[in-house]
Amino acid sequence: MKIQDIFFLVIFVLIASRQNIRLSAGIGLACVVLAIPLFAKWVFFTAEHLTWYAAGFFLLAVAQGIVIEIKNSHNKR
Repeated sequence: MKIQDIFFLVIFVLIASRQNIRLSAGIGLACVVLAIPLFAKWVFFTAEHLTWYAAGFFLLAVAQGIVIEIKNSHNKR
């Protein structure tokens, strides 16, 4: 496990605890934007990891949205 993976896990846990969909999606977009120049410079290992991190943040945003909708629908009953 490299330092970037540990850094990702720490950030992921912090963002997951906040339950902020926009923040999760925004960090996912930032990872994609940061990966583009790395792919252009042929730094494939880090760029590929950034795209996987982006996918993780996007899935986190979707999961947070589902949880919030379930809580809202449960509170309306």
